[in-house]
Amino acid sequence: MSAGNNTRLGIALMIATSVVFAGQDGISRHLAGEYNVYMVVMIRYWFFAAFVITIAARKAGGVLAAARSSRPVIQTVRGVLLAAEICVMVTGFTILGLVESHAVFAAYPLLVAALSGPILGERVGWRRWAAIGVGFIGVLFILKPGLGVFNPAAVIPFIAAVMFAIYGLLTRYVARYDRTETSFFWTGTVGAVAITIVGIWFWEPMTGPDWLWMGALCLTGATGHWLLIRCYEVAEASAVQPFAYFQMVFAASVGIAVFGEALQINVMIGAAIVVAAGLFTLWRERQQG
Repeated sequence: MSAGNNTRLGIALMIATSVVFAGQDGISRHLAGEYNVYMVVMIRYWFFAAFVITIAARKAGGVLAAARSSRPVIQTVRGVLLAAEICVMVTGFTILGLVESHAVFAAYPLLVAALSGPILGERVGWRRWAAIGVGFIGVLFILKPGLGVFNPAAVIPFIAAVMFAIYGLLTRYVARYDRTETSFFWTGTVGAVAITIVGIWFWEPMTGPDWLWMGALCLTGATGHWLLIRCYEVAEASAVQPFAYFQMVFAASVGIAVFGEALQINVMIGAAIVVAAGLFTLWRERQQG
Protein backbone atom coordinates (compact mmCIF):
# COMPACT_ATOMS: atom_id res chain seq x y z
CA MET A 1 0.00 0.00 0.00
CA SER A 2 1.52 3.32 -1.00
CA ALA A 3 2.05 6.03 1.59
CA GLY A 4 -0.76 8.33 2.50
CA ASN A 5 -3.78 6.43 1.23
CA ASN A 6 -4.72 3.83 3.85
CA THR A 7 -6.63 5.95 6.35
CA ARG A 8 -8.25 3.02 8.17
CA LEU A 9 -4.87 1.41 8.91
CA GLY A 10 -3.47 4.83 9.86
CA ILE A 11 -6.27 5.38 12.40
CA ALA A 12 -5.71 1.91 13.88
CA LEU A 13 -1.98 2.61 14.19
CA MET A 14 -2.63 6.01 15.82
CA ILE A 15 -4.96 4.42 18.39
CA ALA A 16 -2.36 1.70 19.04
CA THR A 17 0.27 4.44 19.44
CA SER A 18 -1.98 6.20 21.98
CA VAL A 19 -2.38 2.98 24.01
CA VAL A 20 1.38 2.38 24.08
CA PHE A 21 2.22 6.00 25.00
CA ALA A 22 -0.43 5.97 27.75
CA GLY A 23 1.25 2.87 29.19
CA GLN A 24 4.59 4.68 28.94
CA ASP A 25 3.13 7.62 30.87
CA GLY A 26 1.92 5.30 33.63
CA ILE A 27 5.36 3.66 33.95
CA SER A 28 7.03 7.12 33.88
CA ARG A 29 4.78 8.25 36.71
CA HIS A 30 5.69 5.20 38.81
CA LEU A 31 9.46 5.46 38.23
CA ALA A 32 9.64 9.25 38.60
CA GLY A 33 7.73 8.90 41.87
CA GLU A 34 10.52 6.61 43.17
CA TYR A 35 13.63 8.08 41.49
CA ASN A 36 14.88 11.37 40.08
CA VAL A 37 13.01 12.51 36.94
CA TYR A 38 16.25 13.39 35.09
CA MET A 39 17.70 9.91 35.66
CA VAL A 40 14.52 8.18 34.49
CA VAL A 41 14.31 10.29 31.32
CA MET A 42 18.07 9.86 30.70
CA ILE A 43 17.94 6.04 30.70
CA ARG A 44 14.84 6.14 28.51
CA TYR A 45 16.73 8.41 26.06
CA TRP A 46 19.76 6.08 25.94
CA PHE A 47 17.52 3.35 24.59
CA PHE A 48 15.76 5.82 22.26
CA ALA A 49 19.13 6.98 20.84
CA ALA A 50 20.23 3.36 20.30
CA PHE A 51 16.89 2.74 18.56
CA VAL A 52 17.20 5.69 16.13
CA ILE A 53 20.86 4.88 15.37
CA THR A 54 19.91 1.25 14.61
CA ILE A 55 17.11 2.37 12.27
CA ALA A 56 19.44 4.88 10.55
CA ALA A 57 22.16 2.25 10.10
CA ARG A 58 19.75 -0.05 8.25
CA LYS A 59 18.67 2.63 5.74
CA ALA A 60 20.45 3.55 2.51
CA GLY A 61 23.49 5.68 3.27
CA GLY A 62 23.57 4.62 6.92
CA VAL A 63 24.10 6.85 9.95
CA LEU A 64 26.01 9.56 8.06
CA ALA A 65 23.15 10.05 5.60
CA ALA A 66 20.62 10.28 8.45
CA ALA A 67 22.78 12.78 10.33
CA ARG A 68 23.23 15.08 7.32
CA SER A 69 21.11 18.17 7.98
CA SER A 70 20.88 21.55 6.28
CA ARG A 71 19.50 23.08 9.49
CA PRO A 72 21.69 21.62 12.29
CA VAL A 73 21.06 24.47 14.76
CA ILE A 74 17.26 24.09 14.59
CA GLN A 75 17.60 20.30 14.76
CA THR A 76 19.70 20.71 17.91
CA VAL A 77 17.13 23.07 19.47
CA ARG A 78 14.36 20.56 18.62
CA GLY A 79 16.24 17.69 20.29
CA VAL A 80 17.00 19.64 23.47
CA LEU A 81 13.47 21.07 23.63
CA LEU A 82 11.79 17.65 23.44
CA ALA A 83 14.04 16.18 26.15
CA ALA A 84 13.27 19.17 28.40
CA GLU A 85 9.54 18.92 27.64
CA ILE A 86 9.50 15.23 28.65
CA CYS A 87 11.19 16.11 31.97
CA VAL A 88 8.58 18.83 32.62
CA MET A 89 5.65 16.57 31.70
CA VAL A 90 6.86 13.62 33.81
CA THR A 91 7.30 16.03 36.73
CA GLY A 92 3.66 17.02 36.16
CA PHE A 93 2.63 13.35 36.35
CA THR A 94 4.25 12.96 39.76
CA ILE A 95 2.75 16.17 41.20
CA LEU A 96 -0.67 16.36 39.50
CA GLY A 97 -1.28 12.84 38.24
CA LEU A 98 -2.07 11.58 34.75
CA VAL A 99 -5.69 12.75 34.51
CA GLU A 100 -5.16 16.45 35.12
CA SER A 101 -1.77 16.60 33.37
CA HIS A 102 -3.17 15.14 30.15
CA ALA A 103 -6.33 17.25 30.31
CA VAL A 104 -4.20 20.42 30.32
CA PHE A 105 -1.63 19.07 27.85
CA ALA A 106 -4.45 18.40 25.35
CA ALA A 107 -4.30 22.14 24.56
CA TYR A 108 -1.07 21.71 22.57
CA PRO A 109 -2.76 21.50 19.10
CA LEU A 110 -4.41 24.85 19.89
CA LEU A 111 -1.00 26.27 20.81
CA VAL A 112 0.38 24.93 17.52
CA ALA A 113 -2.39 26.75 15.67
CA ALA A 114 -1.84 29.97 17.67
CA LEU A 115 1.96 29.94 17.22
CA SER A 116 2.02 28.83 13.56
CA GLY A 117 1.56 32.47 12.52
CA PRO A 118 4.51 34.07 14.36
CA ILE A 119 6.85 31.04 13.99
CA LEU A 120 6.02 29.71 10.50
CA GLY A 121 4.29 32.71 8.93
CA GLU A 122 1.11 30.68 8.35
CA ARG A 123 -2.22 32.48 8.18
CA VAL A 124 -4.66 31.70 10.99
CA GLY A 125 -8.23 32.76 10.19
CA TRP A 126 -10.83 34.13 12.59
CA ARG A 127 -12.59 30.73 12.94
CA ARG A 128 -9.43 29.06 14.18
CA TRP A 129 -8.68 32.00 16.50
CA ALA A 130 -12.21 31.61 17.90
CA ALA A 131 -11.60 27.89 18.44
CA ILE A 132 -8.28 28.66 20.16
CA GLY A 133 -10.09 31.10 22.47
CA VAL A 134 -12.78 28.53 23.30
CA GLY A 135 -10.09 25.90 23.90
CA PHE A 136 -8.35 28.08 26.45
CA ILE A 137 -11.65 28.63 28.25
CA GLY A 138 -11.63 24.82 28.55
CA VAL A 139 -8.12 24.96 30.04
CA LEU A 140 -9.36 27.51 32.60
CA PHE A 141 -12.21 25.11 33.49
CA ILE A 142 -9.57 22.48 34.31
CA LEU A 143 -7.30 24.85 36.24
CA LYS A 144 -10.13 26.51 38.23
CA PRO A 145 -8.36 29.86 38.82
CA GLY A 146 -10.14 32.25 41.15
CA LEU A 147 -12.10 29.54 42.98
CA GLY A 148 -9.73 29.46 45.91
CA VAL A 149 -8.43 25.98 45.07
CA PHE A 150 -6.13 26.81 42.13
CA ASN A 151 -3.09 24.56 42.19
CA PRO A 152 -0.05 26.43 40.82
CA ALA A 153 1.41 23.03 39.82
CA ALA A 154 -1.33 22.82 37.17
CA VAL A 155 0.79 25.26 35.16
CA ILE A 156 3.47 22.52 34.74
CA PRO A 157 1.66 20.51 32.01
CA PHE A 158 0.69 23.79 30.31
CA ILE A 159 4.39 24.73 30.11
CA ALA A 160 5.02 21.24 28.67
CA ALA A 161 2.25 21.84 26.10
CA VAL A 162 3.85 25.15 25.02
CA MET A 163 7.24 23.44 24.68
CA PHE A 164 5.77 20.54 22.69
CA ALA A 165 3.88 22.94 20.41
CA ILE A 166 7.10 24.85 19.63
CA TYR A 167 8.89 21.51 19.07
CA GLY A 168 6.11 20.49 16.65
CA LEU A 169 6.33 23.77 14.73
CA LEU A 170 10.13 23.54 14.48
CA THR A 171 9.68 19.97 13.21
CA ARG A 172 7.26 21.27 10.59
CA TYR A 173 9.77 23.99 9.64
CA VAL A 174 12.79 21.67 9.22
CA ALA A 175 10.63 19.25 7.19
CA ARG A 176 10.98 21.83 4.38
CA TYR A 177 14.75 21.15 4.30
CA ASP A 178 15.48 17.76 5.93
CA ARG A 179 14.07 14.26 5.55
CA THR A 180 11.90 12.68 8.27
CA GLU A 181 14.69 10.16 9.00
CA THR A 182 17.09 13.03 9.66
CA SER A 183 14.73 14.79 12.09
CA PHE A 184 14.08 11.48 13.91
CA PHE A 185 17.83 10.80 14.17
CA TRP A 186 18.59 14.25 15.61
CA THR A 187 15.64 14.01 18.04
CA GLY A 188 17.00 10.82 19.61
CA THR A 189 20.73 11.54 19.59
CA VAL A 190 20.73 15.23 20.57
CA GLY A 191 18.08 14.58 23.23
CA ALA A 192 20.18 11.74 24.70
CA VAL A 193 23.33 13.90 24.88
CA ALA A 194 21.43 16.85 26.40
CA ILE A 195 19.64 14.85 29.11
CA THR A 196 22.81 12.86 29.94
CA ILE A 197 24.72 16.09 30.66
CA VAL A 198 22.08 16.84 33.32
CA GLY A 199 20.85 13.40 34.39
CA ILE A 200 24.21 11.74 35.08
CA TRP A 201 24.56 13.92 38.21
CA PHE A 202 21.30 12.54 39.63
CA TRP A 203 22.09 8.81 39.37
CA GLU A 204 20.44 6.64 42.04
CA PRO A 205 20.64 2.86 42.51
CA MET A 206 17.46 1.10 41.36
CA THR A 207 15.81 -2.07 42.67
CA GLY A 208 15.52 -5.20 40.51
CA PRO A 209 11.76 -4.86 39.87
CA ASP A 210 12.18 -1.21 38.89
CA TRP A 211 14.86 -2.14 36.35
CA LEU A 212 12.16 -4.33 34.77
CA TRP A 213 9.83 -1.32 34.72
CA MET A 214 12.64 0.75 33.21
CA GLY A 215 13.04 -1.90 30.51
CA ALA A 216 9.29 -1.73 29.86
CA LEU A 217 9.53 2.09 29.67
CA CYS A 218 12.28 1.87 27.03
CA LEU A 219 10.37 -0.73 25.00
CA THR A 220 7.12 1.26 25.06
CA GLY A 221 9.03 4.35 23.93
CA ALA A 222 10.60 2.56 20.95
CA THR A 223 7.36 0.75 20.08
CA GLY A 224 5.30 3.94 20.30
CA HIS A 225 7.67 5.86 18.01
CA TRP A 226 7.80 2.97 15.52
CA LEU A 227 3.97 2.80 15.42
CA LEU A 228 3.79 6.57 14.95
CA ILE A 229 6.26 6.48 12.04
CA ARG A 230 4.27 3.66 10.41
CA CYS A 231 1.05 5.61 10.99
CA TYR A 232 2.35 8.66 9.10
CA GLU A 233 3.75 6.42 6.35
CA VAL A 234 0.37 4.87 5.51
CA ALA A 235 -2.02 7.81 6.07
CA GLU A 236 -2.15 11.60 5.88
CA ALA A 237 -1.33 13.32 9.17
CA SER A 238 -4.48 15.48 9.02
CA ALA A 239 -6.67 12.36 8.77
CA VAL A 240 -5.19 10.52 11.77
CA GLN A 241 -4.23 13.42 14.09
CA PRO A 242 -7.68 13.72 15.75
CA PHE A 243 -7.28 10.14 17.03
CA ALA A 244 -4.16 11.18 18.98
CA TYR A 245 -6.61 12.51 21.62
CA PHE A 246 -7.23 8.89 22.62
CA GLN A 247 -3.93 9.07 24.53
CA MET A 248 -5.60 11.42 27.02
CA VAL A 249 -8.47 8.94 27.50
CA PHE A 250 -6.16 5.93 27.91
CA ALA A 251 -3.71 7.77 30.19
CA ALA A 252 -6.59 9.02 32.36
CA SER A 253 -7.85 5.42 32.57
CA VAL A 254 -4.40 4.30 33.80
CA GLY A 255 -4.37 7.14 36.33
CA ILE A 256 -7.78 6.17 37.71
CA ALA A 257 -7.35 2.37 37.63
CA VAL A 258 -3.71 2.07 38.73
CA PHE A 259 -2.98 5.20 40.78
CA GLY A 260 -6.45 5.82 42.24
CA GLU A 261 -6.78 9.32 40.76
CA ALA A 262 -10.18 11.04 40.85
CA LEU A 263 -11.96 12.28 37.73
CA GLN A 264 -13.37 15.67 38.70
CA ILE A 265 -16.30 17.19 36.84
CA ASN A 266 -14.46 20.43 35.99
CA VAL A 267 -11.63 18.38 34.41
CA MET A 268 -14.14 16.38 32.34
CA ILE A 269 -15.94 19.52 31.10
CA GLY A 270 -12.69 21.39 30.44
CA ALA A 271 -11.11 18.46 28.60
CA ALA A 272 -14.22 18.05 26.43
CA ILE A 273 -14.08 21.77 25.48
CA VAL A 274 -10.34 21.59 24.72
CA VAL A 275 -10.71 18.45 22.57
CA ALA A 276 -13.70 19.87 20.67
CA ALA A 277 -11.79 23.10 19.96
CA GLY A 278 -8.71 21.12 18.92
CA LEU A 279 -10.71 18.92 16.55
CA PHE A 280 -12.24 22.03 14.98
CA THR A 281 -8.80 23.59 14.37
CA LEU A 282 -7.57 20.32 12.82
CA TRP A 283 -10.68 20.24 10.60
CA ARG A 284 -10.13 23.87 9.51
CA GLU A 285 -6.48 23.11 8.70
CA ARG A 286 -7.58 20.17 6.57
CA GLN A 287 -10.22 22.25 4.79
CA GLN A 288 -7.67 24.91 3.91
CA GLY A 289 -4.90 22.40 3.22
